[in-house]
Amino acid sequence: MNKELNTKHINPFEKIKQVKDDNIEFWYARDLQKVLEYSKWENFLNVINKAKLACENSGQVVENHFPDIRKMVSIGYGVNRPIDDIALSRYACYLIIQNADPSKEIIAKGQTYFAIQTRKQELQEFNIKTEEEKRLLLRQEMKTHNKQLADAAKDAGVIQPLDYAIFQDSGYKGLYGGLTQKDIHIKKGLKKSQKILDHMGSTELAANLFRATQTEEKLRKEKINNKYQANKTHFEVGKKVRQTIEELGGTMPEDLPVVESIKKLENKQKKLKK
Repeated sequence: MNKELNTKHINPFEKIKQVKDDNIEFWYARDLQKVLEYSKWENFLNVINKAKLACENSGQVVENHFPDIRKMVSIGYGVNRPIDDIALSRYACYLIIQNADPSKEIIAKGQTYFAIQTRKQELQEFNIKTEEEKRLLLRQEMKTHNKQLADAAKDAGVIQPLDYAIFQDSGYKGLYGGLTQKDIHIKKGLKKSQKILDHMGSTELAANLFRATQTEEKLRKEKINNKYQANKTHFEVGKKVRQTIEELGGTMPEDLPVVESIKKLENKQKKLKK
């Protein structure tokens, strides 16, 4: 991807990201307020308070993710004054966006962006370093979340096998720039008997995992109850994930390399355990 395209499509959450001396990333709440299109600080504080409660309920220390700060801002003519702000962790931003106004288009973009960033941090914290370890973990999660996505799709009216195939293709089309499962097989040179997910590297698996988890959540949260709307939702979520990858300067999933079957890695792991 060329640099000109990257500068044109820089993710708005990347633009406001701050980095401490120890390379820890954080975001100022007042900067996030503007990006999320909240005109009044008081209204945005209500969302932050909901996020703090979610943080506490998840067993995290709220102060570690939402530390209060005071900073100086210019009010013109060389005059500065102090204002209250909050230095938000990546996880704090994710919780805020989960509790923000879902009718805003920017919220969906933020959910995808911070889901991707939070996943990267989780892999680091669990000391998952090698590509093999990442693939094994993500492929297992993909199996779990595909089952949950299938249940959510069924509740939304996707009943028949053909309907579910169309539903799955809708998500792939959004994420892979219009390509269906069959198209992806052909582009990547896979045989009919080979599963796409089994031959994905960790980066491509992660993108598909976000597609699955975000679609499931959206189907349930919005109580979608017909297969046509479910298909549309799956496509739109896939498209959002693709858009975020583009804005982060990543490689499009259809252009990522095919890797050896995950089955070989699973067999290798079983032998090591024995």
